[in-house]
Amino acid sequence: MRKLRDILPEERPAEKARRLGIASLDDQELLALLLRSGCSGQDVTELSALVLDLEPRREGLLGLLHNSMQDYMRIRGVGEAKALQLVAIGELSKRIWRREAAKNLTTAFADPSICARYYMEALRHLEQEELHAAFLDTKLRLICDRLLSRGSVDSSVVSVRELMIAALRARAVRMILIHNHPSGDPRPSKDDQKVTAEIQEAARLIGIPLEDHIVIGDNAYYSFKEWGLL
Repeated sequence: MRKLRDILPEERPAEKARRLGIASLDDQELLALLLRSGCSGQDVTELSALVLDLEPRREGLLGLLHNSMQDYMRIRGVGEAKALQLVAIGELSKRIWRREAAKNLTTAFADPSICARYYMEALRHLEQEELHAAFLDTKLRLICDRLLSRGSVDSSVVSVRELMIAALRARAVRMILIHNHPSGDPRPSKDDQKVTAEIQEAARLIGIPLEDHIVIGDNAYYSFKEWGLL
C-alpha cells in the first residue's frame, strides 16, 4: 500500500494533476485528492486504498455508489465526519449520473426497459431494499423521484398518504414504483403485490394512475405492466 511519505513531491496527487492534468490520476490518487486528509493512523493515500478495497466485489469506485456511513466506519480510524464525506462523494456521483441519464432519455419512461436501465446501477448492488416513486408528466418524462422506504417493501412502512401528497405537489400526471431485490431475483413477492395494489387504488382515486411497478434485480428487472399485473 502506497504511503504519502514514500511518494516523490512531484508525484503526489495535487502536484501530478497540476503537471499532467486531472485525467492522469488513477482511482486511488483521485480519491486522495478529493479527501485531502487522512484519519487517525492512516494518511490520505492509505485511506483511499482502504476505501477502494472495502468491498472487492464492487470493483473499487463502484463502492462509492453503494457503501453506507456504517460501512466506512468499519475502517480503523474513520469517524462520522470522514464517513459522511465519503457518502457525500457517492451521492454526488449518483446525481451526476442520473442527470446525464435523464438528458439522454429519448422515449421517456413509456418503455419499462428504459426506466429499469435508469435505476439499475443505483439500486442493483444495494444490500437492503429501497422503494422509490418516479413522478411523470403527460409525456411520461421524469419530473422527479422520491425515496419512500428503506428496508423490506411492506405496507406497514410505506405511507400511501405521503406518497399521494408528494405526487400532487410534483404535479405528476402518472407515477411508477421502483424497488430492488438484493437477492438479484426480480420476481415480486406477495408483499410487493400487496403494496402495488394498495398504491394503485389510492393513485386511481386521486387521478394520478400508477403506470408500472418495476423490480430491479442483478442486471435484470420485472415489470408489473409487462407481465399484465397493472
